[in-house]
Amino acid sequence: MDHEPGGAQARPAAGGREPHHLRGDRPLTAKVVNRRIRLLLLTLLVAFGAVFVRAFWLQGVRAAPLSKLALAQHRDTQILPASRGTLFDRTGFQLALGEQATTVYADPRQIVDARAAALAAQEAFGRRLVQANRLYPLLADRTKAFVYVCRKCDPAKAAALAGKHVTGLYSYREERRSYPQDSVAAQVLGYAGVDNHGLAGLELQLDKRLSGKPGSQTIIKDPFGRAIDVVSATPVREGKNVTLTIDHTIQAQAETVLRRTMSHWGAKDATVIVLDPRSGEILAMAVEPGYDANKFGATPPRKQRNRAVTDYYEPGSTFKVVTVAGALSSHLVTPQTAFTLPYSLRVADRIVHDAEKRGTVHYTVAQILSRSSNIGAITLAEMLGKQRLTEWIGRFGFGKPTGIDFPGETAGAVLPAGQWSGSTIGNVPIGQGIAVTPMQMASAYAAIANKGVWVQPHLVQGDGGKRRRVLSAGVAAQLLQMLKGVTIEGGTAPLAAIPGYQVAGKTGTAQKPEHGSYAAGKYVASFVGMVPASNPRLVVLVAVDEPRGAIWGGVVAAPAFQEIAQFDLQYLEVPPDGPIVRN
Repeated sequence: MDHEPGGAQARPAAGGREPHHLRGDRPLTAKVVNRRIRLLLLTLLVAFGAVFVRAFWLQGVRAAPLSKLALAQHRDTQILPASRGTLFDRTGFQLALGEQATTVYADPRQIVDARAAALAAQEAFGRRLVQANRLYPLLADRTKAFVYVCRKCDPAKAAALAGKHVTGLYSYREERRSYPQDSVAAQVLGYAGVDNHGLAGLELQLDKRLSGKPGSQTIIKDPFGRAIDVVSATPVREGKNVTLTIDHTIQAQAETVLRRTMSHWGAKDATVIVLDPRSGEILAMAVEPGYDANKFGATPPRKQRNRAVTDYYEPGSTFKVVTVAGALSSHLVTPQTAFTLPYSLRVADRIVHDAEKRGTVHYTVAQILSRSSNIGAITLAEMLGKQRLTEWIGRFGFGKPTGIDFPGETAGAVLPAGQWSGSTIGNVPIGQGIAVTPMQMASAYAAIANKGVWVQPHLVQGDGGKRRRVLSAGVAAQLLQMLKGVTIEGGTAPLAAIPGYQVAGKTGTAQKPEHGSYAAGKYVASFVGMVPASNPRLVVLVAVDEPRGAIWGGVVAAPAFQEIAQFDLQYLEVPPDGPIVRN
């Protein structure tokens, strides 16, 4: 049976596959293929362009920073700190030295458990140094790369913490300043801060000498951060050791006597200077109340001040020696010249009188000094005149720093002759209306003890040297002889006498100025002595601020002088020079 062509049933082509027109797919034309190839090429071109731009950016614009970063990952420059020099006393005893310490720090980015790390640090170092509740938020802050955990701590405790293997905690060695005798000479030594730089006292004065100069080294590291080679190094210049003129035994004993004196008299504070008048070397400079130099951070500034150098006071009668020295040197009087002295004297608008009630007396110049007569000193000053008196004040070094090797020295306060009022001649000669430092006063008496030659005081061996003549040797000898009368019966300070030694010295009792007038009941009691008087080896100044119950230098300060000077003479094995004198 014949079928029409249009009606015949379609059959699959050979191989079972239907023709394209029967599957419904459009054939891939050359146009489509070309478009796809162009798209692929464009994609590849963009990708290669991006790579090229990135390469240009990295090798051109960012080459230097990235090179630096790569170098930093393999190279590390480390600062090598210089050890701080040791401060020795004159006998070789260590007063300030560097001790090995360990600083522990953290990289918070590597800390796994901030709370556990903080507690471990507190347990290792103790709550006084490390408080976990304060450390925890710092360790938990992953924006930081460095946090101190404990600065300059005990190496053994740091090692114990390291043994716990807390991830993110690291350490390095440092040096911390230590003061083996705690409070002895604390105001003189001062202290160095956490970065080992001097902040006060001799630590500050000598900082350049003690600090040295740090070095450095550049190391190459492997991919794990381990050092494999040192490529360059700058050597460390260690700090220099310094020997002081201070004797720690004399210093400690002076401080002990001062504490006892202050306690006995209920005083506000007190100062002692022990000086060798021949060399200007200071064997002791004691200030009480003191403080522990190892705990300077917890000490108020008032206690840290070395008042022997930084503070000044009205000296009172210890200043009369300047007036008498000027009158003797100007050949106006001799030690035997006698005067008739009333109890009181009018000077311009002021009435001045002697400290103790008395009638009219006949005193020699020697007695004016030994009995500390205000009227006698003013009489001598009027003979000198204000111009010559101010010249003698300047000759002894008042009104200008001594130049001692210590920071913060003050010059005191001296009124120029041109600014004197009519009554000034009635107060300056007796130590009022003028302010001096304890160091200036001790140096003035040292010039008398040293046959009239002033020597610059100093605390560091080898720093002294400046000398100048203040008085003739003859006048110095006369003054020394007259000042012996102060410590015998009839003088103002028999309590300063030392069995077996001749003592020359002078008392001072000065009312303290306050708000333009003198404060009621507030005095500075002082004594300056020279021993042995036949050939002085020591000048000892004692000043006691605001004693209670007694105000006189011969009662408050003289006994402290006696105890300190007697100890020092025996300690230094200075032979006696006179008969045994019993108090």
